[in-house]
Amino acid sequence: MAYITAENLLLGYDNTPVAAPLSFSVSKGDYLCIIGENGSGKTTLIKTLLKLIKPLSGSLQTGDGLLPNEIGYLPQQSAIQKDFPASVFEIVLSGTLPKCGFKP
Repeated sequence: MAYITAENLLLGYDNTPVAAPLSFSVSKGDYLCIIGENGSGKTTLIKTLLKLIKPLSGSLQTGDGLLPNEIGYLPQQSAIQKDFPASVFEIVLSGTLPKCGFKP
């Protein structure tokens, strides 16, 4: 079984699709590159893969040992917060904490 399998996955908000239905699978060793113009549904797809939002229709299955912490997502921010109290290194390092046994 693939890590991720999508069949006729229709993405959108408030019953309004943002793209045509998608069908794809991602297997062990595969790379998935999501590219497209602004407003083409890239972020909506990522949020759906992370189960932050539900698809309008179709099926999305994860399996073959894929764990929730194996997909990362950092939403873009339109304004820069220069006084944020962490460096880029510290933010990246924080992603390794679960592997070190730290549970917030």
